[in-house]
Amino acid sequence: MSASELSELAEEERRKKRAPWGVIALVLLTGLALIRNGSGEFDVGPPQPASAAAADSRTAHSTFGTVPEPLSYSAADRVAIPAIQVDAPVMPVGLDADGWVGAPPPEDPNLAGWFTGGVSPGEKGTAVVVGHVDNRRGPAVFYGLGALKKGNRVEVHREDGKTAVFEVYGIEVFEKNTFPGDRVYGSKGTPELRVITCGGGFTKQNGYDGNVVVFARLAEVR
Repeated sequence: MSASELSELAEEERRKKRAPWGVIALVLLTGLALIRNGSGEFDVGPPQPASAAAADSRTAHSTFGTVPEPLSYSAADRVAIPAIQVDAPVMPVGLDADGWVGAPPPEDPNLAGWFTGGVSPGEKGTAVVVGHVDNRRGPAVFYGLGALKKGNRVEVHREDGKTAVFEVYGIEVFEKNTFPGDRVYGSKGTPELRVITCGGGFTKQNGYDGNVVVFARLAEVR
């Protein structure tokens, strides 16, 4: 069997292992409240997206010029968001025993997770990176996520040595009980990225009542 045939078989196996987005939308709706160790008890809470930052793919145009071709599969190993001083290692996360999306250990505040049930960052489709907004000791990796603006960059370094650079075209906060799974996770037919953490209101009893979601599309490959 040729190398190209082996590659096609491997890609087919990966596609079979990916969970349907309709299921994952529900899982993340429940599971990303999982970043449920968030304390929310600081003098100033995490920034929340402005209404003007809402995603509008009809009017969002890349400032990078020509959109690059989709990349092949490669695991993510680091994420950088220069605008909010994020530079963190990435670990793979899947579904835990309760059917929730696993999160990085909350004890490590500077660690993000790439959901392996979707595509890898830079592939055609919607890749998902998650992280804590805070833990019991203070702000965590995605504490500043809600402060991003359209045009900011999210850089995901991959194990194949390539860096997929995504341009932000929307930042929104959604309540968990009305989370628009299809809108957030549905494929646009091009390489996209969603970066997600907890957000919205907070109570000691229930934690955060929503998720901050960053919408971004592939704009450059380095």
